Amino acid sequence: MRIGTLGNGMMAEALATHWVKAGHEVMIGGRDPGRAAEVARRVGGTAGSLTEAASYGDVVLLAVPAEVAVEIAQLVPAGTTLIDCTNALNHSDFTLAQPATAEEISRAVPGVHVVKAFNLAADAVWRNPPAGLGVPICADDGLEVVAQLVRDVGCEPIPAGGLVRAKLLEATAALAIGIWVSGGDVRAMFPPSEAAFGTVPPG
Repeated sequence: MRIGTLGNGMMAEALATHWVKAGHEVMIGGRDPGRAAEVARRVGGTAGSLTEAASYGDVVLLAVPAEVAVEIAQLVPAGTTLIDCTNALNHSDFTLAQPATAEEISRAVPGVHVVKAFNLAADAVWRNPPAGLGVPICADDGLEVVAQLVRDVGCEPIPAGGLVRAKLLEATAALAIGIWVSGGDVRAMFPPSEAAFGTVPPG
């Protein structure tokens, strides 16, 4: 699979490293050609401009600051699957700073298959994810493609509903990050599914 990244920061590098190892061709796109080339060299991919990376393949990772995400997403041609891993956070109180980014992107580029994924953890987690880590995915189209890329990172895809639910995933990130920053353990919030919801009847 051919994958372009819009952004050449730590998030793009962490995910692209796994995808190259899984046999995918990756182009690192950035405004700074030198920085893009440096990251591409480390991950084993190629480098290009944002425009070149946006049209490089069938899948594009949007890994830029949330405040410019909608603008940069408009470089992506129709028919492409776009993975949005951004979180528009107000870092003073860890609330959402704007409406759901993924839905705003989808409205701005109606021909693109926008998928929300990889937004619940920082780049350090994706560099060496714990075995069995679940990655929620919100998508109307492109779910199976992104699910395979989640597996290529060494994680388990968790279908979380259509793109309309991306706002819940983004709010979950805001809640979780706020708890982590205050020293809490988010994992302690969630009991085993049987305890939380009981046994689901067959059929």
